[in-house]
Amino acid sequence: MYIGKVSALLICLALAGGAQAQTGWKAGAAKVDITPAGPIWMAGYAKRDKTSEGIRKNIHVVALALQDETGRTSVLMTFDLVKIGRDWGTAITDRCQKEFGLSRDHVVLNSSHSHSGPVTGYAAPYYLPLTPADVEVERRYTRELVDKSVEAVGQAIRNLSPATLEFGQGLAAIAVNRRRVRLRSLPGPVDQDVPVLCVRGPNGELKVVVVGYACHATALGDYQISADWPGYAKEEIEKAHPGAIALFVQGCGADANPLPRYQGTDPAMLHYSVELAQMYGKILAAAVEMELHEKMTPLVGPLRTAYETVDVPLRPASREELQSALAGSDRLQSAAAKQLLAQMDKDGKLPDQYPYPVEVWQFGKGLKFIALSGEVVVDYALRLKAQYGWDTTWVAGYSNDVFGYIPSVRVLREGGYEGGDANKDLGGPFGPAVEEIIVEKVGDMMK
Repeated sequence: MYIGKVSALLICLALAGGAQAQTGWKAGAAKVDITPAGPIWMAGYAKRDKTSEGIRKNIHVVALALQDETGRTSVLMTFDLVKIGRDWGTAITDRCQKEFGLSRDHVVLNSSHSHSGPVTGYAAPYYLPLTPADVEVERRYTRELVDKSVEAVGQAIRNLSPATLEFGQGLAAIAVNRRRVRLRSLPGPVDQDVPVLCVRGPNGELKVVVVGYACHATALGDYQISADWPGYAKEEIEKAHPGAIALFVQGCGADANPLPRYQGTDPAMLHYSVELAQMYGKILAAAVEMELHEKMTPLVGPLRTAYETVDVPLRPASREELQSALAGSDRLQSAAAKQLLAQMDKDGKLPDQYPYPVEVWQFGKGLKFIALSGEVVVDYALRLKAQYGWDTTWVAGYSNDVFGYIPSVRVLREGGYEGGDANKDLGGPFGPAVEEIIVEKVGDMMK
């Protein structure tokens, strides 16, 4: 009789321990519509010469709140936008700290880099011919974006409930190294991994799917607001799993495009743009579906977080170089030169470094999530995954502050758009130490 009672007690303790393991995590998610209410200038393509003409698909900010067994809450936010602006990104994280007690290292912001979303920011982009009315539309939209983003975080935190987390990686062949379009002799590295984090409820029901991929969201190029192919991917995932919320995390895809794509104006060819965007979305969704049907790796806590900035060197242009660009025929370079000359007149010089944010999350002793700022080329993801584990490392770009391109040493040497030509508004290209400085900072934070 005594043995039976002991056995029953042990069984109860084991069941209680299992239940506790199942509820070590709490998770909650929320999706808030951020579609502009009317015409607005669109971000991504400098060739655009007018405001948006309609809505192809609504765009969203999605927040995933994760609470580990210590009671600490962290939030991942994804945006169907071309970038995270330092100004409005900081406004969001400051309010998250004030309203929800979330310190800066417990919030990651990531943009899908959709070139079919609105321009955001409190300062008008130097390269667009905005009228005062256009600027007010942009600023009003940005204020609303901040409010809605904080609203999404609040909803996600209120939705916290017991959950289990699992991680796995698939593959998808969407990305092509776009630098080979300019020069086919260049190497063509891409990152075709599809990291997938799924959140399930106590009964195993799928609640949230977070999927990553490293490729520009540039299948579309007209004047219709949408989330481009990542939006179609999320739509397919949610359609396959009613009630679940999908988040897309952009990787280190600064030098990758979805190819083929059509960016011209021939009416006989325009249908390819939408068809290709839908196809790329279905490909990524299929990779996710296959991964969800595999045995994924459970994630345990605690969730350890770190956020720091490191100064990376710039090689600022001289006044003579800027005056030459100002007088040149390139509209973008001339506009950038005008802005930089005004900055030089005000400050006496141009900055020779940029404060670069790096964020790292580690789930127990397993998954390492590295969030890099700017438009990061693929070399960083491949190097960091080789260093910290191909199966347990997820590297995101386009996070927290998307201000320009982050080249590797290889891309700097090769030159071209990603190698420095695209960063004219920063005053010059990054110095050759940029890659080692960023990688070393990640290493320090990982320790």
